[in-house]
Amino acid sequence: MSKGLKGEYNHSVDSKGRMIVPSKLRERLGLSFVVTKGMDKCLYAYPSDEWELFENQLEKLPKTSKQAREFVRFFMGSAMDVEVDNQGRVMLANTLREFAGITKDVTIVGMGDHAEIWSKEKWDEQNSVEDIDFEEISKGFEDLGIMI
Repeated sequence: MSKGLKGEYNHSVDSKGRMIVPSKLRERLGLSFVVTKGMDKCLYAYPSDEWELFENQLEKLPKTSKQAREFVRFFMGSAMDVEVDNQGRVMLANTLREFAGITKDVTIVGMGDHAEIWSKEKWDEQNSVEDIDFEEISKGFEDLGIMI
């Protein structure tokens, strides 16, 4: 079953840190959602229901594990509730923009249960088709029982 967040969208962040949320993604993210630090120096945007599931998983991690505490701290410590304004924009906190290297142009990528928000430059570097070994990746998926 599709979670509804898919596609790639290019936008920009204005001088106040506001970013337009593409209408196709806004339908699933809702008028308020959670933005937090993500892996690979991007930001993650979760619909409230998906964030709650993720947060529940984080709460189950053992508090006696240093790695688990660092993992929870990474996601929960930077998580912010954002609200879509009348013009379809959200405010991205300066700390989150700095983490992801977002200054002006952004690429927003639907990932099923969440969206990733990238600086356009970092997205272009990360998503360079020339650097991806699709054959090697597909072998790894076959080992997991996923056929492409």
